[in-house]
Amino acid sequence: MLVVSDTSPLTALLQIGRAELLPALFGRVVIPPAVQRELLRAHAALPPWLEVRTSGVIPESLRDARLDAGETEALALALEIRADIVLMDERLGRRAARALGLRVMGLLGLLVLAKQRGKLSSVRATVDDLRSVAGCWFDDDLVAEVCASVGEHS
Repeated sequence: MLVVSDTSPLTALLQIGRAELLPALFGRVVIPPAVQRELLRAHAALPPWLEVRTSGVIPESLRDARLDAGETEALALALEIRADIVLMDERLGRRAARALGLRVMGLLGLLVLAKQRGKLSSVRATVDDLRSVAGCWFDDDLVAEVCASVGEHS
């Protein structure tokens, strides 16, 4: 499976020491140069399994979408290489991805998939880490719904 990631899901997973979930779940994880630059501002080194690839063309619709450089390049790259999934959490970027016909997944969806495939023992504990260590914000009702969907109840 081929996945293109934006900065925020990757940096959050790197901060809590769970980035290895990505190659375990998807195999190939590709990022554009803008995401690489954004990641290297916050992290001394990137995992060796992370592939950096440049997109040849940024579609007009993306140039006008008011996305940041990482989101724009990630979506353009996903279109170009026909990625199976785009990892992205920002609402505007996710909306643009769907408008382009791309399949999008955020951190919570990734955690559900990891739990379903036996790569993660607890979605709730991982969400707690993402909140406390990486400063991620998730709606409490959504977290409860996501945890219930994988058999984790309060």
